[in-house]
Amino acid sequence: MKTFCLYLILLLVGTLPVHSTTHQPTYSVAGFYPLRDTGREVHSMNPAWRFCKGAQPEAWQHHFDDSQWAVVSLPNGMEYLPTEASGCTNYQGEAWYRKHFTPANELKGKKLFLHFEAIMGKSKVWINGKLVNEHFGGYLPVIADITPYVLFGQDNVIAVCADNSDDPSYPPGKAQDVLDFAYFGGIYRDCWLIAHNPVFITDPNYENLTAGGGLFVAYDRVSEQSADVLLNLQVRNEQSQSFSGKVVYELRDANEQTVATATHSIGVGKQKATNLSSKLKLTNPHLWSPDAPYLYQLHVLVKDNKGKTVDGYRRRIGVRSIEFKGKEGFWLNGKPYEAPLIGANRHQDFAIVGNALSNSMHWRDAKKLRDAGLKVIRNAHYPQDPAFMDACDELGLFVIVNTPGWQFWNEAPIFAQRVYSDIRNMVRRDRNHPSVWLWEPILNETWYPADFAKTVQNIVNEEYPYPYCYTACDATAKGSEHYSVLFAHPQTGSKGWGVDVLDPKITYFTREWGDNVDDWNSHNSPSRVNRVWGEVPMLIQAEGYAKPSYPYTCYESLYLTTRQHVGGCLWHSFDHQRGYHPDPFYGGIMDVFRQPKYSYELFKAQRSPEKSDLIAETGPMVYIAHEMTPFSPKDVTVYSNCDEVRLTMFQDGKQYLYKKEIREEGMPSPIITFKDVFDVMDDKNLSRKKRQSEVYMLAEGIIDGKVVATHKVTPARRPSKLILWADNEGMNLEANGSDMVTVVAAIADDKGNIKRLNNYSIRFEIEGEGTLVGDESILANPRPVQWGTAPILVKSTTRPGKIRIKASVLLDGKQMPAAGSLEIESHSTTSSLVFNEQEEAQTNLFTNQQQSTTKQNANCVDEIKRLQMELNRYKLKEVEKQQTEFGEER
Repeated sequence: MKTFCLYLILLLVGTLPVHSTTHQPTYSVAGFYPLRDTGREVHSMNPAWRFCKGAQPEAWQHHFDDSQWAVVSLPNGMEYLPTEASGCTNYQGEAWYRKHFTPANELKGKKLFLHFEAIMGKSKVWINGKLVNEHFGGYLPVIADITPYVLFGQDNVIAVCADNSDDPSYPPGKAQDVLDFAYFGGIYRDCWLIAHNPVFITDPNYENLTAGGGLFVAYDRVSEQSADVLLNLQVRNEQSQSFSGKVVYELRDANEQTVATATHSIGVGKQKATNLSSKLKLTNPHLWSPDAPYLYQLHVLVKDNKGKTVDGYRRRIGVRSIEFKGKEGFWLNGKPYEAPLIGANRHQDFAIVGNALSNSMHWRDAKKLRDAGLKVIRNAHYPQDPAFMDACDELGLFVIVNTPGWQFWNEAPIFAQRVYSDIRNMVRRDRNHPSVWLWEPILNETWYPADFAKTVQNIVNEEYPYPYCYTACDATAKGSEHYSVLFAHPQTGSKGWGVDVLDPKITYFTREWGDNVDDWNSHNSPSRVNRVWGEVPMLIQAEGYAKPSYPYTCYESLYLTTRQHVGGCLWHSFDHQRGYHPDPFYGGIMDVFRQPKYSYELFKAQRSPEKSDLIAETGPMVYIAHEMTPFSPKDVTVYSNCDEVRLTMFQDGKQYLYKKEIREEGMPSPIITFKDVFDVMDDKNLSRKKRQSEVYMLAEGIIDGKVVATHKVTPARRPSKLILWADNEGMNLEANGSDMVTVVAAIADDKGNIKRLNNYSIRFEIEGEGTLVGDESILANPRPVQWGTAPILVKSTTRPGKIRIKASVLLDGKQMPAAGSLEIESHSTTSSLVFNEQEEAQTNLFTNQQQSTTKQNANCVDEIKRLQMELNRYKLKEVEKQQTEFGEER
């Protein structure tokens, strides 16, 4: 029987059961956060969609037979891909999705909107055979009013055709085999069913009104003493009679205390909409900044003339002012910002799943970047997931919001019209985020017409007609004379790339720096380093990003500029897939699974050593970029933001001391190199004397004479076991059928030291309320060990519960490392889920069709293996003794 499955939830965080002491983020839905008892409901449509690749000309029809199609959950990228998936290896063409559901009777009389956060390419949406939307572009919402077409008491079918094939009529427009990033495809972001009363706050992307629709929050006259919060709201009445009542605004602080209120009378004629403007005066505001990203909760309630709430929700807002003052640089909240803003670009794709990340994965990306001390992210080259924007708001990351585009212009008028539509809709979607720093409405690296740059700047100003709105353009592009913020390399960086004469009225920023290729075809570069290549390549990458031996835009050069050049974004934060090149981009400070490279630790060393209340990691750090392998360098590199670093080689061994030079300019924490320190023969000599425990490096970070941070490295000995951990940033896994977390298996010795030089393959098995993402066809499972680790993605089911992941060496044997396991738990969803139970049950069958089902007697097998390893250790002592006696101690 087809049912409407509704998991009742408690929307107030204070009433949720506490599963973890760490921060548990929440995500907006369709641009707002739900409030109880407002008449507005939000339901996740993500679980259980029938899916088929290829043309299906009749699949839009209500009674089309889709019973043989696979069942997937959203977000869905049409396919799982290997970690090396560049060069247009991904599928391009039509794909079809169909969802069956029977709506609850409680929804009768409600307005029902279907809200797709994005569908890649050109798409069409039907419900019960009625076409309700057609959309061109893969990065902005696709919204449909489905109220007239929903059938109660029977099966309803949503059908979606998503086509990611090349099409020059809409941006980015460029063919994917000449594009430097991958489209991927599918319904790769969330889908929501929004239900509310016929009198309701509208959606700005649906209404298509300049600077209108929904809720618009802006600011004026911001200071530490006061701030004006400007409010613009559209309310629509689809009743058969007029509506009168009031709108109530309540601004609450982080402690849920009301700090400002406003009430506005409202009257809306039947089948009409009304716009109203209000203002809140806030005294002694907590101002938002990257180092103190304070968020208020704005409750918006629409009440009838009897005082009953008929619609409402909340928004998180951050009060701040931003100003770009040319020669005086960037000003935040009325004061000059104290240092260059260093950040990175971000493409949204992840290993295996492409662009189809869960909300938690977007949040963890932002968290990892903020941990590294970054303060600005450029959304290259398109608007990114709303969950990522939410994360930037609360983690303190400024964002440069980009319109979709890359090195392409089409003279056909329809192309420009769709570019302009994208710009309007990205502003409407993201205008209330305090993290928005700059709008980048131009098309990236594109020779567009002369009037284009001015036209798109005007569009942004039309859509955001309030203070603190800025747009940016390339200094070398047509129309750059219309912009007060220009992208350029600093004069202290790459020779011949900077602006020769700085205009005192212009503020400059470097949109991309760090990537150092031989030419734009081969792309050989000391900055593009696969993590698995090991120590020396990663050290070279980090040095290039910090301060190479040749003139180049780097961390050091960005700190040598005047105030007029306000920072730059590294290209790129993470490794990612590409279209026109067969190799992935390896220049990230983390790999495609977000495992860190040495350059990530270099960036962490540039952040302030002061502890703060940020959700992200702050404070002193020290990191030894050395693995103590037989092939490791003699020099030992350390990254630290401390005043001094003391390095101790071996127990009671020689000590080395570094004192940071006091400099007036330059990067905060230069790379620390202790010359000619490591010799593998010193390790060998002590090991032969049974003194392995004395072999290690210890780095101590010292501030004001006190040790405030330490890092110890011990060489890995004989591999004996697998260890597993969840790379979850302390976040709960949500049982919504879509949430995912990376689980990493590592080859380790008896003491847990990771064996970096290893070539095993790992087989993963799973039990409980989770599934493994990917199989042997894409080298996901079994997975080769690379630089000591083998990551896998785990996806939740729609039922909360325990999940046990087991990892074992593919080719097992008496002397091979023992299997390891990890138990995690998924927790009750924070969303109500709409799905057909019978179809949802088939999701896991499809996902797990390649996974091992040999689980009988697993505990017994594991115990036998553990005992075998103990016996092995005893036997090996005899082998070692005999080798020693035959003179092998040399």
